[in-house]
Amino acid sequence: MAKAKTEAYTAADIQVLEGLEAVRRRPSMYIGSTDSRGLHHLVYEIVDNSIDEAMAGHCDRVEVRITKEGGVLVKDNGRGIPIDTHPRTGKSALETVMTYLHAGGKFDHQAYKVSGGLHGVGAAVVNALSHEMWVEVCRGGKVYRQEYSRGKTLSKLKVVGQSKDGTGTTTWFVPDPQVFEQIEFDFDTLAQRFREMAFLTKGVWVHFADEMDERDVTFYFEGGIKSFVRRLNRNRVSLHDPIYMERRVNGTIVEVAIQYNDSFTESTFAFANCINTIDGGTHLTGFRSALTRVLNDYARKQKILKDDDANLTGDDVREGLTAVISAKIPEPQFEGQTKTRLGNAEVKGQVESVVGEELTRYLEEHPSDARRIIEKCLTAARAREAARKARDLVLKKGVLDDTMLPGKLADCSERNPELRELFIVEGDSAGGSAKQGRDRRFQAILPLRGKILNVEKARPDKMLAHEAIRAIITALGTGFGEDFDPAKLRYNRVIIMTDADVDGAHIRTLLLTFFFRNMRDLIEHGHLYIAQPPLYGIGRGKEHRWIYSEKDKDSYLNRIKDGKNVNIQRYKGLGEMNAEQLWETTMDPANRTILQVSIEDAMLADRVFTQLMGEEVAPRKSFIQSHYNQVRNLDI
Repeated sequence: MAKAKTEAYTAADIQVLEGLEAVRRRPSMYIGSTDSRGLHHLVYEIVDNSIDEAMAGHCDRVEVRITKEGGVLVKDNGRGIPIDTHPRTGKSALETVMTYLHAGGKFDHQAYKVSGGLHGVGAAVVNALSHEMWVEVCRGGKVYRQEYSRGKTLSKLKVVGQSKDGTGTTTWFVPDPQVFEQIEFDFDTLAQRFREMAFLTKGVWVHFADEMDERDVTFYFEGGIKSFVRRLNRNRVSLHDPIYMERRVNGTIVEVAIQYNDSFTESTFAFANCINTIDGGTHLTGFRSALTRVLNDYARKQKILKDDDANLTGDDVREGLTAVISAKIPEPQFEGQTKTRLGNAEVKGQVESVVGEELTRYLEEHPSDARRIIEKCLTAARAREAARKARDLVLKKGVLDDTMLPGKLADCSERNPELRELFIVEGDSAGGSAKQGRDRRFQAILPLRGKILNVEKARPDKMLAHEAIRAIITALGTGFGEDFDPAKLRYNRVIIMTDADVDGAHIRTLLLTFFFRNMRDLIEHGHLYIAQPPLYGIGRGKEHRWIYSEKDKDSYLNRIKDGKNVNIQRYKGLGEMNAEQLWETTMDPANRTILQVSIEDAMLADRVFTQLMGEEVAPRKSFIQSHYNQVRNLDI
């Protein structure tokens, strides 16, 4: 048999990408994505450089401005990027930093003891992904300037004036519309990040202004992360003043602030070199290990826990805890360029020793605070045991077979979870229409009667006693709490479908609170959605149009010149539509609109859910007053 002829494969087929071309070819490898998250990441990269100067003790003022041209300006009073010739590249140090990957002052520890930027790619990546960019450096009494575009140098480094403000660096850039889907900066998202930076670098002044929206804010916190914890807890009832600890261990600066409150949820945030490590890492592991050990040791020593009592678990000691852990490390090892998890093995022991010794000392010196904390943990332990029994009942029903699923669940025939979707529907009437209108092959329906429990105000045992929540957990098949297993999810899409009125919005918020607090993995892995039923059905003669927003309604009516013989029907409830209409408008994958739920900022989400669903009325009133102009559905 003749051997098949192979295609030629030679050295000519091997591509070598010059300069920053690799960044432009694969931007998501460097900034995570080319959507809003990646766009904001460009700003963080430049501001992180200024914060690194502040951590090194050379900068105490940072200014960030969204300019009217749609660009971003970042200015600091640090040392200024060096402008002398680099011995290896033959170019100025400034041009080297801006045009070469892995070029920076953070690889040894002469210029920076600790820094958030460790790969030396931040400024160069921003250059590669910017349509326009310039940098001005103040050094030696002069102002130097150089311009760039899409990774290329456009001008020689030149002196453009005399420096009146000492030293510093100013960077201005406009993100490239060829790279980013949409160039629109969100003031609140950026302000939240800059607030964190100011908390984590006490004594630094950060001013942020948006010239397009005419908004500005200034952050300065002398108390650092102690003030941070106070802010996170300001809408909760605290059990004691924040406990603050700080110590340097083998070059690593460990800072921790903790405060317990009367809620049932944990709000712990970990940072490494001012980078929010949202996926945790060794610093978080060390903190949690020390916290559990110290509280158990103290409870045993004070005879609060008897010899035959079981130890407090990690879940017990973290109920109602608000904590901020900040580690500043000479050689940080992050996982990925977007730095979501810390990997330094030695940091676990460093954080564990600091928290172990300092927290033990605090508890011994403040016995009344210690007693309140231990009592809180013991109450959590008793509730956990009650929840375990309730959870076992739910799990026992959920893992047997489809005949043990909730009675109201109308399941689908498809067996592959990747192809299945579950609609959680408000009310029996809408549930009936959804069951009749669905595609039974891959769409399942779970109708809920009335409002579900507000889990922000309930312990797990009370939550699992609630019929609707048990039905959701059982239908999804993932288990709950410490037994939660996303691999057992029975549906690829979980779609919340509620009425387009105030009651529907309330039920939707209750469900989102439940998923955020108890099944956050579902959101983080893109499984949770919100259905968008139409607000109006507009008929004119033989023509009928479904309208999904007030804006679209006004636009459509304006296009109808005479407006005669127009029939407008407002749909407030899903039950007002028959099965065919519900399928056509809201459930048919070919026509429907569903919104994927995401967590852009866990801290902001945590705060908003506490404000909206917590016990305190004043914060909820304040939130409503601040956001009234963003309301989309309002019944009067």
